Parts: sequence; C-alpha cells; structure tokens
Amino acid sequence: MGSVNKVILVGNLGADPELKYTPSNRPVCNLSVATNEVWKDKGGQKQERTEWHRVNVWGDQAEHCSKYLVKGRMVYVEGRIQTRSWDDKEGKKRYSTEVVADRVVFLGGQAPGAEGGAGGGPGRGKRPWGDE
Repeated sequence: MGSVNKVILVGNLGADPELKYTPSNRPVCNLSVATNEVWKDKGGQKQERTEWHRVNVWGDQAEHCSKYLVKGRMVYVEGRIQTRSWDDKEGKKRYSTEVVADRVVFLGGQAPGAEGGAGGGPGRGKRPWGDE
C-alpha cells in the first residue's frame, strides 16, 4: 500500500501574499496562514494556541492569490507537506517545512479592516478563475 501526504488548512493570512518569480519566470506566491486551536485546561480556563503555516502556491493560482488576497483573509488550502534543506552562510544545514498548495479557495468576504475590492470581487467563496 502507498502512503498519503495530504494537508487541509482553513485559516487566516497573517500577512499580505508575497509574489515572486523563479529564474524561468514561473510565479510562486508565499502565504503565511494561521490556524487556531481553543480548549479548556484542567482548571476550566480557556487556552488558545496559534500555529503558523508556510504555504507555497505556484503558477496561475499564485498570481490570483497575489491579486485577490490580503492580510486577515480566510482561506482553504489543500496540498502536501514538503521539507527543503540548504546550507546557510556559515555552512550549517538548515531546514524549512512548507505546504505546497494544490488548491486555494478564498473564503468569506474581504479581510477585517481591509479597503478596496479584495473581498467584493470574484474571490468570494471560490477561486476567481473557476473550479477545475
């Protein structure tokens, strides 16, 4: 039997998307997605923990994320976990674990406190370029 590497996140963007291009001109958008967990401890006190996720979105979907998403906006992300490694300036091995998105769905309206058309346009509840 094979293995499964599947991630589903529903959370809010902690920063505006960051769009870059590879040397071969392929778009990649970096998202910082926060998910929250709330529970009561043994003493009945409410506890909350925020987990931050690095998400990479590629291709046309990356450009759409950059155009329509803003800090605070809620998103649904499907993808897979990937760990990269590299050597830093001192030659020390470094690692980064990220979610490589296969699908990003824009949820809700515009982000709290956001101005402009980021939430009122085609990004409301689905991808603006249609479902595949």
